[in-house]
Amino acid sequence: MGGGERGGGRQPSPPAVPRGCLAVKVGQRGEKQQRFVVPVMYFNHPRFMQLLKEAEEEYGFDQKGTITIPCHVEEFRHVQCMIDRENSFHRRHHNHHHLGCFRVSF
Repeated sequence: MGGGERGGGRQPSPPAVPRGCLAVKVGQRGEKQQRFVVPVMYFNHPRFMQLLKEAEEEYGFDQKGTITIPCHVEEFRHVQCMIDRENSFHRRHHNHHHLGCFRVSF
């Protein structure tokens, strides 16, 4: 018929990831996953490294695309807050600047 678009049910592309950050998906099996954008420096934090280890155990080391972290979103947010608090403490005492790109996007 008319000039309609194919694949009209496709979701829009996620927003661009700022420089110095990476996107991850968070959620247990059967739970709706959410996309978070986190600073790359958090990947070296022991609490975040534990989440990455759990992802490796669940999905293997060779995940395709966005890293998926198999924990409840609320648990991830708790870890996120702890890391952010620690970094805030260090920033106040060392005058470092924070990238501030921790956020959830849909």
